Amino acid sequence: MERSRTNAGHASVMPRTSAARPGRGGRRRAGALGRVLLSAVLGLGVAAAPAAATSADGDCNPEPGVVKLPGGEPWAQKRLDIKTAWRLSTGAGVRVAIIDSGLDVKHPQLPWLSDFVDFTGTGYTDCVGHGTAVTGIIAGRVYPGVAFHGVAPRATVMVLKQSSQAEGHVATLAAAIDKAVQLKADVINISIKAADNPALKAAVRNALARDVVIVAAAGNITDKKEDVPAYPGSYEGVLAVGSATPDGRRADSSNTATPVGVLGPGVGIIAPWPGRSYKLDLEGSSFGAAYVSGTAALVRARFPQLDQEQVRRRIIATADGSVGKGTGAGMVNPVQAVSAVLPFEPAGRPMVAAPPPAPIAADAIAKVPPQNAGARNTALAVTAGALILTAVAGALALVLPLGRSRGWRTGPPNDVS
Repeated sequence: MERSRTNAGHASVMPRTSAARPGRGGRRRAGALGRVLLSAVLGLGVAAAPAAATSADGDCNPEPGVVKLPGGEPWAQKRLDIKTAWRLSTGAGVRVAIIDSGLDVKHPQLPWLSDFVDFTGTGYTDCVGHGTAVTGIIAGRVYPGVAFHGVAPRATVMVLKQSSQAEGHVATLAAAIDKAVQLKADVINISIKAADNPALKAAVRNALARDVVIVAAAGNITDKKEDVPAYPGSYEGVLAVGSATPDGRRADSSNTATPVGVLGPGVGIIAPWPGRSYKLDLEGSSFGAAYVSGTAALVRARFPQLDQEQVRRRIIATADGSVGKGTGAGMVNPVQAVSAVLPFEPAGRPMVAAPPPAPIAADAIAKVPPQNAGARNTALAVTAGALILTAVAGALALVLPLGRSRGWRTGPPNDVS
């Protein structure tokens, strides 16, 4: 996982036999989870997790966020022009599995879960905040008065809690991928950096063979020693995502050793956060990956007959263009991804799904142009004149034959005087 650069560049997964490594400079490990009453949390109809979890380390205490966002739409949403993409796709019907640190299910913008799988025994609570932020970016719902929203707000979300802290185990990550496949995920988001591992590689290969799009973070670095390939992002067939700045270049913290497919917004990111709040100024390829996973959901909903490889190729082909090492095809472009006609796709493909039946928000579709009053009045006058002429013609058709039969004389028809 990645968290904000003020706390950590990324988090990693480790073999189960390894002792937990201490976090890098500034990383604050949250305490273990306090008791949570899962069956009572918003009354969600999802799989039950353990009823409680405690630890000698203390209660779960994620870093604080802000309750109210600053004015204006976040730069990432404006740069990607997400609302324009909604005219063609909102991700409806696509199942996105998010393997991360859990989810704050009380946040008003976070979607209802279809499934929740806890590999940690600690329940829903997100003690890191990372999973809540990633989920919000992928599929956060539109909420009145809030400028933030996710990329694919009508996608179906499955949360697989792989770690309750900043670090997890690679075996758990592999198991979570396998479980996501069993739950029939269409897209899997993995904002996690791990080392190469046979079990992880096998889980990725199985998911790709089952037609699942896998999007993974390229990983973050603070010095050149850390610039080594990250997994599963470096496995063939996985769409690895680097971190981009608002001007579209690669962030200095974004790994260049991982074979990046595209960039996603990853600096100065705003996202939902535990405590019904928001976190400002997040940084990391984790969040870039979330924007690309949301785009993958839009593409799969728009072009349901494309397989996972074609979806990945479409996202790469429609990106904004490379800007140097570690940038792949450049910034992801959701609008082009759901609308472009690509020369390498077979004739008659891709099969296009119908656009959403209703807008996500009032400003998500083009407004009806105002009526021209002058043109309207002219049209009414012409119509009325036509009706009058028709009535006159009908009357003449009746009167003229009658006049001829009477010799055009006045008086009743039988008058012979």
